Amino acid sequence: MKKPLNFAVLKYMTTVEIACVDDVMEALKDEYADWKMFKPAGILEVLMTGEKNGLLVEDHYAYNDKGELMIYYRAHEEGREIINSYIK
Repeated sequence: MKKPLNFAVLKYMTTVEIACVDDVMEALKDEYADWKMFKPAGILEVLMTGEKNGLLVEDHYAYNDKGELMIYYRAHEEGREIINSYIK
């Protein structure tokens, strides 16, 4: 059984230094592409919620190849520990 998408996104963030919505979607597309929330807005919502809950921090901003502004997030050490303690 698959983890809920928000769990998968947070867990992914513990495996990379930084990531944006495009990075998360690329990494999780094989497993979650058919999920209703697997859209840029849904992934961004998970990342922003993680940031508001203190698990992630905004790292920097950059434009992707489509000219869209991307927000890059990272899980700080304490955030990684909390995520990994709750999501196995």
